[in-house]
Amino acid sequence: MQETRQQILQILREKGQATVDDIVAELQTRRGAITAVTVRHHLNYLQKEQLITMPELKHRSTPGRPQHIYALTEKAHEHFPNNYRNLAASLLEQVQGHLPPDSVNVIIEGMVQSMAKQANVTEASLEDRLKAAVVYLNDQGYQAYFEQSDEGFILYTANCPYHDLAHTTEALCNMDMRLVASLIGIVPRMLSRVSDGNSVCAYLIPVG
Repeated sequence: MQETRQQILQILREKGQATVDDIVAELQTRRGAITAVTVRHHLNYLQKEQLITMPELKHRSTPGRPQHIYALTEKAHEHFPNNYRNLAASLLEQVQGHLPPDSVNVIIEGMVQSMAKQANVTEASLEDRLKAAVVYLNDQGYQAYFEQSDEGFILYTANCPYHDLAHTTEALCNMDMRLVASLIGIVPRMLSRVSDGNSVCAYLIPVG
């Protein structure tokens, strides 16, 4: 993101809410001269991107026109550093280190069923179920697509949403395999995995 816009988000994160004058004063302290017109231009952009709320009127304690006050939206928090990866890795390590394999499998199966329920794939034919599964998987960041083969269909996922973690445990690859099976109603055969150094994960879905 453009530096000034990121700084505006940072100011709103620190203050909770701020007027144009507040933002101008903070930016001048941090980076030097900047005008209210320039700040409003950046705020308009951030608003179109749904990163800041619609401005509310704030009445001054002294005579003068009311000011608009801005705040962050929930979407804006995606633009700040987070520690999700380390948290997920630590949780996964603790689960596998303290629970027996059967209990880990129960947890994974519960996650799979929860995701499959969200996907709500109800189509009758296998090809239509595959199309619906691809839509859901792409919403989750998998970059999925499929093609027909002599043996049936091959489903590909070109991106692993938890790539770094998948290299540390078989559990996540097993979860994806179960998820695909749950979405399409057929247990596929794994042809390749990104975690093994391949460019895509590939699942063969046999027909007949």
